[in-house]
Amino acid sequence: MLSSSSRPLEPSACMSASSQTSREFTSLAPDVSNVRWFVCFLLFLATTINYMDRSVFSNIEPLLHNVAFMGWNFGADAHHQPVFDNNFGNVIIWFQIAYGIGFLFVGRIIDKIGTKTGYALAIGIWALSSMSHSLVTSVAGFCIARIFLGLGECGNFPAAMKATSEWFPTEERAKAVGLFNSGSNVSFFVALPLIAWVTGHWGWRAAFLPTGFLGIAWLILWLIFPYNKLRRGSTTTQRILAPVVSEKTPLRSILSSRGTYAFAIAKGLTDGVWWFYLFYLPLFLNRNYGVDIKGAYKFVLAVYVISSVGSIFGGTLSGWRMNRGHSINSGRKFAMLAMAILVLPLVFVPHMSAIFPTNPWPAAMLIALAAAAHQGWSANLFSTPGDMFPSTSVSTVVGIGGAAGAAGGAAFTWVVKHNLSLHPLLVFSMAAGAYLTSLLIFHLLVPRLGAPLEPKLPLTAA
Repeated sequence: MLSSSSRPLEPSACMSASSQTSREFTSLAPDVSNVRWFVCFLLFLATTINYMDRSVFSNIEPLLHNVAFMGWNFGADAHHQPVFDNNFGNVIIWFQIAYGIGFLFVGRIIDKIGTKTGYALAIGIWALSSMSHSLVTSVAGFCIARIFLGLGECGNFPAAMKATSEWFPTEERAKAVGLFNSGSNVSFFVALPLIAWVTGHWGWRAAFLPTGFLGIAWLILWLIFPYNKLRRGSTTTQRILAPVVSEKTPLRSILSSRGTYAFAIAKGLTDGVWWFYLFYLPLFLNRNYGVDIKGAYKFVLAVYVISSVGSIFGGTLSGWRMNRGHSINSGRKFAMLAMAILVLPLVFVPHMSAIFPTNPWPAAMLIALAAAAHQGWSANLFSTPGDMFPSTSVSTVVGIGGAAGAAGGAAFTWVVKHNLSLHPLLVFSMAAGAYLTSLLIFHLLVPRLGAPLEPKLPLTAA
């Protein structure tokens, strides 16, 4: 059993410090630098590039029909392509496996070496890995490139969430997460036309180079920015947070907390739905409505424009509720419940192709609503580790949750690759129900965010 010395810092203590931070942050606003919003902008750019890199493969899916080693059968119809679908799905799954395995240690590494160094290492790896896709000559080559891409990209959210906890008070945190996480949607505004233009001139291999170069450019800007110097000395917020930031929470204590498992299970059940939109939306439009890569742009763009609104709205909703006297628990869970309800109409998507066989817009709008709700959900879910743990442990907790999310994503991708073409109702029903299920489990494990997480889970001595 855990000794008293290894008990985790009580979330109530963290919340007390965060509440004090928030009050003084507001009252001392003239003395507080707005550098925190520039940091948020850098996190937004990194997240945009992160999603551009990972989405290139799915966006060139129609072009891969002409790549011999991918196994497309021109003698069969689009709904009966078992070899291609298996190869395409396996490349995605290997990325998700590597992404998940990386999460098991990347959060702890970032907590140890710091946000600036950890983020720089992560984006350097994923930028180079993205460019390496242009050299592959087999399905195995794609898998290897995706493995290294996953190992680099898994560092984005642990580093970004740690930065958010270091720079933002409690009621601003979900808003900041919603703002930078909207980069996952904005990426598609740039990625699709860029990919269409590049592939139109130089073929599918060239699609992986521009996003890699953008990552290198961000890395240079990040290394120039004096993150640690400004964080230590420029804001009243960080001076007040210092006792919490300096507190060390042992890994064993994190693993004994119900909050860790609540976050991880919620990620595991819902991340796969976002992976589904990310990797299969162009394929879904192509198979069901005959939309090619250029034609898909307006539909995918609409989905992610609306998703950006959902990300910011959902992230702002919990802070709006807290600022009107509600508790952290009420604010976060109210917003998560609202987002979970907005996902439910997703079950009608499979029927849209029968009702509107030549019009992709009804299906696209239902997916857009669900994607927006997912982003609002994520903005609040990503904020909960900061509601339960000190910032010195946030990357570790986010990493554990990210590993669970990647595992859940790989499992859901396996379901999708075997069932989307012939049994779409199963896929969309599972996606629609995942959020209410997750919220129920989260609430059972953590009845009150911002309160001591009792009882803790017993761990035997190693």
